[in-house]
Amino acid sequence: MIEFQSVADVRRWVRAAREASRRVALVPTMGYLHEGHLSLVDEARRRADAVLMSVFVNPLQFGPTEDLSRYPRDLPRDRALAAGRGVDALFVPAVDTMYPPGSEIRVVPGPTAERWEGAARPGHFTGVLTVVAKLFHLVEPDIATFGRKDIQQAVLIRQMVRDLDWPLEIVVVPTVREPDGLALSSRNAYLDPASRRQALVLSGSLRAAHEAFARGERRAAGIAAAMRRVLEQEPAVPVDYVAIAEPVALTPVDVVDQHTVVAIAARVGGTRLIDNIILGQGLA
Repeated sequence: MIEFQSVADVRRWVRAAREASRRVALVPTMGYLHEGHLSLVDEARRRADAVLMSVFVNPLQFGPTEDLSRYPRDLPRDRALAAGRGVDALFVPAVDTMYPPGSEIRVVPGPTAERWEGAARPGHFTGVLTVVAKLFHLVEPDIATFGRKDIQQAVLIRQMVRDLDWPLEIVVVPTVREPDGLALSSRNAYLDPASRRQALVLSGSLRAAHEAFARGERRAAGIAAAMRRVLEQEPAVPVDYVAIAEPVALTPVDVVDQHTVVAIAARVGGTRLIDNIILGQGLA
């Protein structure tokens, strides 16, 4: 595996891949890799000939009171995991490389970013779309893979690609979970044993939504009630939102079907976690 810090080196590598008629896949990450990230690599390898992973903790997507300074980092471990899974090139830019002094242009999303995560974290998606747009511009990949756990992010990136006419395919990979159902997340590293047990209420509530749908419930209010019955079992876990929405723009719905997204955000101890399912697919 080759490692790059500079934009010029990335572009030379991509140019050589193109000249060899190789399809290029991009796997953007903030590092502290886990099996969820590595499943993105697996999908990229299936669909492309050359895989580039970026590891960059993007300061632009963190609010002033969020966890940028303590966000988990372990670059030597990331290198080993990425190389072991078949990443061909690792791009590890410095902040000044991605945002040179004087940088001021940002990608500002529209109404799809105003609800759910966007309401809870003002400015977050401007930071996400700006860094992803820069990576797309630098790498010019044929495909890029993202995890479904961050489903609103994936929806907005797809919308950005459509609206700005980028010639690439966005592949959204199902969430990877622990055996007990907890969605993998770099922020799980913050959880102590008690909080780790409490965190299961998120996936438990989503499982209840899936089971209600499987029994024939088609009212969003009925799905939400099934989730609340589970969430009430952990009163120490405050819920930021439960979203029941269609999958294209995440607009709330009153009647659900097998494509409906059910998403949740909650705070476990001092850690904010998100999770979701698509009703027809169950806990995946």
